[in-house]
Amino acid sequence: MAQSTLIWAALALLLVSSTLGSSDVPFIVAHKKASLTRLKSGAERVSVSIHIYNQGSSTAYDVSLTDDSWSQDVFDIVSGNTSNSWERLDGGGLLTHSFELEGKTKGLFYGAPAVITFRIPTKAALQEAYSTPILPLDVLADRPPEKKFEGAKRLLAKYGSLISVISFMVLFVYLIVTPSKSNAGKGSKKKR
Repeated sequence: MAQSTLIWAALALLLVSSTLGSSDVPFIVAHKKASLTRLKSGAERVSVSIHIYNQGSSTAYDVSLTDDSWSQDVFDIVSGNTSNSWERLDGGGLLTHSFELEGKTKGLFYGAPAVITFRIPTKAALQEAYSTPILPLDVLADRPPEKKFEGAKRLLAKYGSLISVISFMVLFVYLIVTPSKSNAGKGSKKKR
């Protein structure tokens, strides 16, 4: 149910963006992405990146990004800021902003979309756009330890014999094709 709603929303956004993108105004589309990384110390970092696209043909001025959905009770800012501003975003251009947080409390976190404000020269009022929301993050959840080499072991078990046969064949061809040192030394001597 949720996936079909998301697909319809994406199709509607695509239709609206193609309609408005052809007019002579800026059209801002923003994508917000967050990923979790578990550190060896047991802490968990949240890496957030927000990509702001101007799908319109004209420039957006005084572009400002604010992402206030990260409560200080739940997260500490490790690097970067949750807000940023730029002087302009040209038509067809892209701006990217990233920051990193560290989770303090365990639980499921639902982040709100980031807010982007910008100015159009033909209008006095600030325009507002929203990023895509993020999927729920299960911060500091109990997860089984990751098996880093599980995939490599499976590939080795499946194709190991084939790799060894091919390796022996390549070695054999290499030994046949390259001359030995004793033959190479005899060929370079002058015959008298």
